[in-house]
Amino acid sequence: MKAVIATAAGGPEVLEYTDVPDPVAGGGQVVVKVDAAGVNFIDTYRRAGVYKVGYPHIVGVEGSGRVVSVGPDVADVNEGDAVAWAEGPGSYAEYVAVDAKNLLPVPEGLDMRTAAALPLQGMTAHYLCRSTYPASASTVALVHAAAGGVGGLLTQLITSHGGRVIATAGTPEKAERAKSYGASDALVYTELDDLAAELPRRVRVLAGGGVDVVFDGVGKTTFDASLASLRPRGMMVLFGGSSGQVPPFDLQRLNAAGSLFITRPTLAHYTLTRQETLWRAGEVFGAAASGELKVPIGASFPLAEAAQAHRALESRQTTGKVLLVV
Repeated sequence: MKAVIATAAGGPEVLEYTDVPDPVAGGGQVVVKVDAAGVNFIDTYRRAGVYKVGYPHIVGVEGSGRVVSVGPDVADVNEGDAVAWAEGPGSYAEYVAVDAKNLLPVPEGLDMRTAAALPLQGMTAHYLCRSTYPASASTVALVHAAAGGVGGLLTQLITSHGGRVIATAGTPEKAERAKSYGASDALVYTELDDLAAELPRRVRVLAGGGVDVVFDGVGKTTFDASLASLRPRGMMVLFGGSSGQVPPFDLQRLNAAGSLFITRPTLAHYTLTRQETLWRAGEVFGAAASGELKVPIGASFPLAEAAQAHRALESRQTTGKVLLVV
């Protein structure tokens, strides 16, 4: 079969579209014919060596498709089932072996490409505003990159629970997109001369003294502005680093800024049980199938053009989800 491998740690140029052996379903696994694979920043972190992995390896962990074979010790999964997954190493490929416990049923009415766009970003947005900091009618949140994949879904979920979102975006067009997802205000951070000083001032005016929570997947570039935008006892939720990783910092800053909280969560710790995983996926997939949740697909690339997809994602040329179509 054809697959995309990372030959070594490095930039998109290390991705190679090549022939590899077909996968075989082991115990507790199924083999899925991939319809589409999600392109995520975690894929770029692993490709670049930010997260330690072996090389060469088939890239990607997320996708959707139909089951073509079922291995030993698998119950409740049949050939032909439409499934998606957030944890399927080697998903940039025509076929992938996935642990059956990680499969997410795709409901009727949800197309397969939308299903591929949802597992990682959808369940991430869900845990952020349903568990890490549960949004309610009294919540005022700052969401960075609110026109992006996680940001757009997160903005919609927060507002669906009555919360208010102040968004940031990189261009006026992306700011308007964030408003279309329900943000009450959208600030274009690239128009600010001093992000660390000007953004918090504007946010505090809009929020009347600071926001309750900041959801920050940008990291290094926005971190200081995020902390300065919080009200006393507010929470900083750092869930990614698309601009680079945040360097070590003095915890006394949290004291001085108002007894702030900070957390660095990850999806794996919010899908510890099958019941919790199906709850998150069921709410997100159901909302998408009903049309309540918009799932923007910003760009689709053929599997052979994975390097171009990574360049587009890392340069922030896209809004919404990036997919590889197999």
